[in-house]
Amino acid sequence: MEKTAYIERLMEFGLTRQEASIYQCLLGEGKMTGYEVAKQTGISRSNAYNSLASMTEKGASYLVEEGTTRKYVPVPVEEFCKNRIRRMEEARQWLEIHAPAEKSHVEGYITVEGARNILDKIRNILGKVDQRVYISCTRNYLLLLVRELEELRKAKKKVVIITDQPVNYEGARVYVGKSRGMQIGVIADSRYVLTGEYGDGSMNTCLYSGQKNFVELYKTALANEIKLLSIQEERKKA
Repeated sequence: MEKTAYIERLMEFGLTRQEASIYQCLLGEGKMTGYEVAKQTGISRSNAYNSLASMTEKGASYLVEEGTTRKYVPVPVEEFCKNRIRRMEEARQWLEIHAPAEKSHVEGYITVEGARNILDKIRNILGKVDQRVYISCTRNYLLLLVRELEELRKAKKKVVIITDQPVNYEGARVYVGKSRGMQIGVIADSRYVLTGEYGDGSMNTCLYSGQKNFVELYKTALANEIKLLSIQEERKKA
């Protein structure tokens, strides 16, 4: 299981599954010939040599000449990952500069599916908050957003959290209410809303929109819940 997870992580940095398997083998064994790689991994010799050549182009391995013998050594993981990230960042900047002008359009309703896509969307929303954000979810989901919440705190943005268990986030106003279950919701700057289900056993589907009526509807629902929770807090103090 751990080996599979490691390979899948490597694939996120541009390696194929076969290349990732060979890279993991090189990390464990050190300097190897293509023949040794094929024997160790069970990959055919021709595929092993092709993958090693591709890995060298991608910056995952170095070729070492020892007389007439060609061997390969892995580029250290940290170095390989940093190089790939640097290249991706350069590519991102180029794409932003040269992207075709977007046509203006009315913000519609977008369905975001998949746990990873939903989490990425939430993190992107939080990263673009201008003034304030409201987050409604179970406490466990908040743990996935610690870095983003810390950045919002440093930027002195208003953060309001509605959750189901006590949490302590410096700079955030926290309201504790009923169980959130797998429901999650985010409203940023009274302009954008993402709401739906997230988590194990759920459909992992959320709706994202900047439609004014939808935003106002969700904003009103949160405001009413916050008002009710505030009243309950005051009664407990009395």
